[in-house]
Amino acid sequence: MNLFNIKDKVAVITGGTGVLGSSIAEHLAASGAKIVILGRNQETIDQSISTLKENGYEALGIAADILNKKSLEAAREKIIYHYGKVDILLNAAGGNMPGATITDEQTIFDLSMDAFQTVTDLNLNGTVLPSIVFGELMAQQKEGVIVNFSSMTVERAVTRVVGYSASKAGMENFTRWMAVEMATKFSDKIRVNAIAPGFFIGNQNRKLLTNEDGSYSQRGHSIINNTPMKRFGEANELAGAIHFLCSDASQFITGIVLPVDGGFSAFSGV
Repeated sequence: MNLFNIKDKVAVITGGTGVLGSSIAEHLAASGAKIVILGRNQETIDQSISTLKENGYEALGIAADILNKKSLEAAREKIIYHYGKVDILLNAAGGNMPGATITDEQTIFDLSMDAFQTVTDLNLNGTVLPSIVFGELMAQQKEGVIVNFSSMTVERAVTRVVGYSASKAGMENFTRWMAVEMATKFSDKIRVNAIAPGFFIGNQNRKLLTNEDGSYSQRGHSIINNTPMKRFGEANELAGAIHFLCSDASQFITGIVLPVDGGFSAFSGV
């Protein structure tokens, strides 16, 4: 018996068109999973789906708003029509915005509450709503896996990103809460966990971590100095942890947050 086998599992990925999400989609597809990418922009979705299909993988793309329950329910019905089930939900969608951060020239009292609310909606509610919509289907099926995306900014007070940190902290608590709810009221075969990526360079943070010539910015150097492996992560280095949490190899694991961070969370800085 291959505990890591995920062949023919239907995996729904929110934020599946991003750097990390698309890398994970490719890995799961290569492992035999049927991929469903949810996103806001149909053109971007189509590009991601086209890439997967060109490599011979089975994939479906659906435009949906992760902050709109009816939109998610409509997406769920399309997935049921095509595949009849959902085995895996990866809540990879998330992000930050300038107004919810504190620059070196600012203090907490300069925080934009409108921006803070927007970031909270995206990172917290954007995980809660898909978990409810697809978790309801898993409750009916009596099995399924949800993997949420947390952050290093939860465990440690990483400067500047106050809105992102607070919303991801709430999401971690929801992960544990949802894990208990699903296991105690529906089935011990429904598991809810999260990964906490360390620092990976993507489209959203590239200008923050690197200079125009590709060298590390001051913040980039600070992160590297606090990462024992002395480098940023590569997108494909999340795949193993996620595959593990999606497979029967982790069938007695629920309610955890697994760091994938090059040792950042273990390092005291001294």
